[in-house]
Amino acid sequence: MKVTQPVRLTMVGGGSWATALVKILSENNVSVKWWLRKSSDADHIKKFGHNPSYLSDVQINTRKVKVCTKIREAFRDSDYIILAVPAAFIGDALTGLKPENFAGKSVVSAIKGMIPGANQLVTDWVSEQYKVPTERMAVIAGPCHAEEVALEKQSYLTIASQDPDCAERVADLLRCRFVQTTPVDDIYGIEYSAVMKNIIALACGITRGLGYGDNFQAVLVSNAMQEIKRFVDAIYPKHRDLSGSAYLGDLLVTAYSPFSRNRTFGTLIGRGYTIQSAQAEMNMIAEGYYAVKSIYEINRKFKVAMPITNAVYNILYERAAPTGEMNELKGLLM
Repeated sequence: MKVTQPVRLTMVGGGSWATALVKILSENNVSVKWWLRKSSDADHIKKFGHNPSYLSDVQINTRKVKVCTKIREAFRDSDYIILAVPAAFIGDALTGLKPENFAGKSVVSAIKGMIPGANQLVTDWVSEQYKVPTERMAVIAGPCHAEEVALEKQSYLTIASQDPDCAERVADLLRCRFVQTTPVDDIYGIEYSAVMKNIIALACGITRGLGYGDNFQAVLVSNAMQEIKRFVDAIYPKHRDLSGSAYLGDLLVTAYSPFSRNRTFGTLIGRGYTIQSAQAEMNMIAEGYYAVKSIYEINRKFKVAMPITNAVYNILYERAAPTGEMNELKGLLM
């Protein structure tokens, strides 16, 4: 019988989503080098087989997973790179790397955010900075909370790439007994939708913090789906069905789930927390906080009607009162 060599993969990031993805990959014939910034977490995983900071109940198969804190070492000899750090910190995480470190590798973004300041999708930024061909880029999307992966609850992922073969290969890596995967080609539509659903989750959290009920949230989310469609169709026109799980499904779980960090962040803002105090309370990054500024600035060119995005931007960056912004938004929804 022919023995298949394991796929060599590098995971970049030490948070809950990176931990969940490592768990998924460990179910398959994959050899993982896991880069973490914190040496104390890396040492703990090596010794005890679990991440002390995130999803600490997840047992790490240290026969398949090798932990390191040197990014160049982590990249060496790998065929695939999965990026799973907040978009705002991806530049810091990859400090010291050059295009040659990415040569011949497929790069997969598991980041549902945008590069602050540059206002770029992660895939565009990586391609530009490290000369990675678009056919070697992929995105992981879909309604899949890390906490439920840790519990091995049935989950679904969509893998998007402009190259169908790349999407299928990455989908195979992440398909396991409790995760189903689907490869698609709408990489930009899915990546922008994943960014925007975090903004909508912030809005849902703000309204929840202000005391709005389920009726209003249902209207907010249905209007949000139309807002996402208008924006994505304007920025990247393509025939797409936004009722799919990578679009609507991801929006729903992020808008409603108690596991959603963006919804939680928004709830704190709605209750009167300052941005700094809400960030300190969570001890996690809400990607929507950075993304709303990027989307707002991009939309200055496209001028799409985006009342929900505008309201969240005004609250977080113009220090507008949440009560006043949501009162105004009420009259714009239908």
